[in-house]
Amino acid sequence: MDSNVAIKPPKNAIGRRLESKTNELDPVSLSTFPAISLQQYLKGNAAGVYVNEPSGEPGTIQNMFIHGTSQPLLSARETYQTQPLVVLDGVQLVGDHPYAFDIQQYKYDRIGPATNLLSIINMPNIESIRVLKGIDATAIYGPKGANGVILITSKGASLKRRITFDSYAGVATPHAVTTVNGAFENAFRQQFYKKYAANGAFSPDDSYPLFLSDSLNNAFYGPSNWNDLYYKSTGIYSVNASISGGDERANFNFQLGDTKSGGAADNTSLDRYNARFLLNMKPLDWFTFSSVVNANHILRSRNKNIRDRLAQVNYIPDLSTPIAPNKANYANYLAQFDDGFDNNTTNVVNGYAKFAIDLGKFKFVTTYNIDYNEGYRDIFYPRTLLQTTNYASNYFGYNDRTTIDNVATYEYAPNDDNKFEFTAGNMFQYDFSRYTYAYAYKGSNDFIKLNLLNSDPNRDDYLTPTVFQSQLVYKFLDHTRNNQLAFYGKVDYLLKNKYTFSVTLRADGASTQQPTNRWYYSPVIGAGWDLKKELFEDQSSISEFRLHASAGRMGKYEYFDNYSQGPQYTAFIGFAGNLITPGYDGLGTLTRPYSSGYVPYNLKWAYTDQANLGLDATFLNKRLSVSVEAYYKHDKNMLLGVPSAAEYGYTSIIQNGMAIRNTGFDASITGVIFPAENKFSWTTSINMNFNHNALTALPGGLNQVAISDAYGNDRLLQVGKSVDSYWLLTNRGIYNTDAEVPVASGKAMTYNGIVMRTGDPRWADINGDNEITNADRTLKGHALPTVAGGWSNTFGYKKWSLSLDFYYNLGRQLLNQDMANRFDFYNREGLNNINSVKEITFWEKRGDYSKYPIYNPASAVAPYQVNQDLFLENASFIKLRTLQLGYDLTSVMKKKSPNVNRFYVYGSVNNVFTLTNYTGQDPELVDYTGYDTGYGIRIPRIYTLGVKVDF
Repeated sequence: MDSNVAIKPPKNAIGRRLESKTNELDPVSLSTFPAISLQQYLKGNAAGVYVNEPSGEPGTIQNMFIHGTSQPLLSARETYQTQPLVVLDGVQLVGDHPYAFDIQQYKYDRIGPATNLLSIINMPNIESIRVLKGIDATAIYGPKGANGVILITSKGASLKRRITFDSYAGVATPHAVTTVNGAFENAFRQQFYKKYAANGAFSPDDSYPLFLSDSLNNAFYGPSNWNDLYYKSTGIYSVNASISGGDERANFNFQLGDTKSGGAADNTSLDRYNARFLLNMKPLDWFTFSSVVNANHILRSRNKNIRDRLAQVNYIPDLSTPIAPNKANYANYLAQFDDGFDNNTTNVVNGYAKFAIDLGKFKFVTTYNIDYNEGYRDIFYPRTLLQTTNYASNYFGYNDRTTIDNVATYEYAPNDDNKFEFTAGNMFQYDFSRYTYAYAYKGSNDFIKLNLLNSDPNRDDYLTPTVFQSQLVYKFLDHTRNNQLAFYGKVDYLLKNKYTFSVTLRADGASTQQPTNRWYYSPVIGAGWDLKKELFEDQSSISEFRLHASAGRMGKYEYFDNYSQGPQYTAFIGFAGNLITPGYDGLGTLTRPYSSGYVPYNLKWAYTDQANLGLDATFLNKRLSVSVEAYYKHDKNMLLGVPSAAEYGYTSIIQNGMAIRNTGFDASITGVIFPAENKFSWTTSINMNFNHNALTALPGGLNQVAISDAYGNDRLLQVGKSVDSYWLLTNRGIYNTDAEVPVASGKAMTYNGIVMRTGDPRWADINGDNEITNADRTLKGHALPTVAGGWSNTFGYKKWSLSLDFYYNLGRQLLNQDMANRFDFYNREGLNNINSVKEITFWEKRGDYSKYPIYNPASAVAPYQVNQDLFLENASFIKLRTLQLGYDLTSVMKKKSPNVNRFYVYGSVNNVFTLTNYTGQDPELVDYTGYDTGYGIRIPRIYTLGVKVDF
C-alpha cells in the first residue's frame, strides 16, 4: 500500500534491529478469527503475552500480562497497574480506571458498563501489530510502557482508489451440560446426614432446606429443563468496508464496520459500531498534515446472575429458596426482567492531529492525541426480583487522556561505515477520570422508575424527592487525575552495517508522586551484532543470524493519586451492611482512611530493572526461522500496605520496598515443511513463553506478610516464593474415628483452638505443635502458567488452505471454589449473604464428586474451606482454538474484474476442543485470583463463513 503522504513515527531503522522477531504478528490471519477484543486476538499468538479470559460473555474485562506479573494480583488496582500500554496509531489508549471500586461493597464488577475498552480494535482494518517487550524498545514510551507495549497501526491511505470488504457470519453454540434436580441434590446431601446425624436421622437442630424436604414438589423434583432457556445458539456477524484514494498532495481512508458477538448463555451479547476517517494533506513539499478520528459505539447485553445483581443493588433478600430447575419456573423468573431494564452503552473516540516538517535528514513531528471513552448504565429492577423492594440506578463516567508529543530526529552519516540517528522529544499527558452515580430503593410503583421531581413546580419544595424519599436515595461522584511530563533523548549508532548501539536517557515527572519525588531519570542501553555478515557471509544455508541485547532502568507509573499528598481523609465512614455511607445523621463527615492504610510522607518512585538477550536466525533458504529471547525483569521499590501498630487505628501503612523478579525466555520457531510453490504446502509455527516469578523483598525488611485479596481470600507474600502461589493447608484424608486424631501431652489436635473429631479433615501439622493454624499453611501452585503459547499449522493444496491453531497453558493450578461451595452446603445454606446465592447453574453437575472425602459438614473447623490443596487442581490444557478451511478465488474473479487483488472465502470452527485434566468447566474461566467460582460463562464453539475482498 502506497501511503507516503501519511505522517508516521520515525522509522528508527537502526533501533528496529534490536527488536526480537517474536514481536511481529500477522493481522491478516488474525482478522478471520471472530474475536471482539484485542486480548482474544493476541491469545496464543504472541510469545510472552499471557491473556486471562475469565468468561465467554462478550465484552467482559480481560487481562494481559507480558513476561509475568510485576505485582501480587490482589485486586483490580494491582491488575490495572500490571497491564501493558496499548498504542493505536500513536494514540496511547486509556483504560477504565478502577478507582470506582472504592465505593463498592462487593468487588465482582466495576459499577457502570464495565465493558472491555479494547473491544474497539477492528482487526480487518489493522496493518501491523508489534509487541514490544525489551526495555530498549519500550523506553521511548516511558513509565507507562514498563509492563510492555502493544503497538497497533491501522491501514493507511493510498494514491489510487482502493476498496476492501471483510465479512463473516456464523453461530455461537453452547456446550453440552448435565442438569440435575432436587432428587439429585437430596441424594447428594443425604450421604452426609446419614453418616453424621444421630441414628441416621436428622436432629431437630438441623435446618434442612424446605425446597428439598418435599419430594412431591414437582418444581424441584420434576424435570430439570432450565438449560433450554439459559443455553442457546446465537447468531454472530461482522461487516467491515473501507475505501481509500487520493494523490500525492492529499489522500484519505474511510472505514465503517458493524460487529455482533453473541454469547451462548444467558442471552448475552455485544454490538459494536465503528467508523474511522484518515486524512493526509501535503500543501508543501516539506510540510504535511495528518488527522484521524476513530469512533466506536458499543451496546452490551449482560448476564442476569443473581450474585452480580445483588452486589450492584447492595440489598440481600431472602435466599433460602433458589430458582427451581423447572423450565416454566425459570421462564417466569426471566419474565420479571421484562418489567425493568439494564442498559449498557459505551462510546469511545480517539484520534490525532499531526504536523510534520521534513527537511531531509532533519524531521520534526508534533502531535495532539486524544482518547476519550464514556459509559452509561441505567438499571431498574422491579419489586418481584427483590421481595417488594424495587431498585433504580444511573451511572455515567468517562476517562480522558490528552497527549501533546513533540519528536525531532536527525540522521548523520559521516561515511559508509558510520551512521547515527539522533532523537529528542518531550511529551505532556493529562489523564482525567470521573463518574456520577446514584441508586435508590422503594419506588411507589414499578412504572415510575426514577422521578426526583415533584409534579407541582409551583411549590417551593418541588425539587424535593417524593417518589424516593431522601433517606433511600444514595448519590456519589468522584474523579481522579494525573499529569505526566517527559523529556527524552536517544542515539542509535550503526557501525559497518554489523554492529548496532543505542542509548536512551529519559526524565519523567508525575503528579501522582509526592512533591519531594516528582521526577525519575531512566537510562537504557542496547546493542546488536549481525553474525551473518560477520561470520557467515559465505554460508548460503544461513540467511540471517543476529544477536541483540539491552539493559536499563525505567520508572514505574503510579496510576492512583491518593499516595501523592501523604496523610489524608476520606468521606467513607460506613457501617455494617453499607460500607459507603459518606455521612452521619445527615451531615457530611470526614475520617482517616483506617481500613485502606496510612499514607506517610516521602514515598518514592517504583522502578524496574530489565535486561534481555536475544537471537534471531533463519536457515535453509528461509525455510526455518528461530527466535529466542531470554529476559530478566526486576520490579523494585513498589508500594505495599504492611501491618501497622493497632493503637493507631490503621489496618496497614503504605511503604516502599516490595520487589518482584520475573525471569524466563520467549521462543518462536517456524518451519516451512513443504514450500508454497508445491501443489501441497505445509508451514508450522510454535511460540512459547517460560516464566518464573519470585518475591525478592518486602517493605521494612520483612520476610513475609499475610494479606487478603479483594474477595477475602487469605494470601501470603513470602520472600523467595512466587507471588501467584496459594496459601493452603495440606490435606491427607479424613479422621474416621476420634481415636485417629493425634494426641500430644494429653491434648487432642486442634484447628484454631477447636478440637478435631470424627469426620474432620486430616490436615498436615507442618510445624509439629499439634495445632492446625496458619503456621501450617504452605505456598503451593501457580495461578499464572509457567509455560504458555500457541502452535499453528497451515496446509495448502492448489487454491485450498487448511489451518489449525492450538493454544496451551502448562504448569498452572486452580482452586476449584465451585466444588468447595457445593460441598460446603451446610454452612452456606440459609444465610442471607452474598455467599449463599444459588444461580440457576446450581442445577448443573460439574466436577468429579468422587474425589472428595465425606467430611462432617457441620463441623466447626469448616472442613470444605477452599484454602486447602484438596481443591487445588492441575489446570494445564491445550485447545484446538481454530480449524479453518479456505479457498482463494482471486484468479477466477480477476477474469471478471481485473481490479480484484484478492477474493478469499473461508469457513471455520473456533474453540473446537480442550484437552485437560481439570474437572471444572474450563481451565481458562478464572480471573486473576486463580479461584474458579464457576461464574465464568463457557467460551462458545463458533461456526463461521467469511469472505475477504480487496480491489
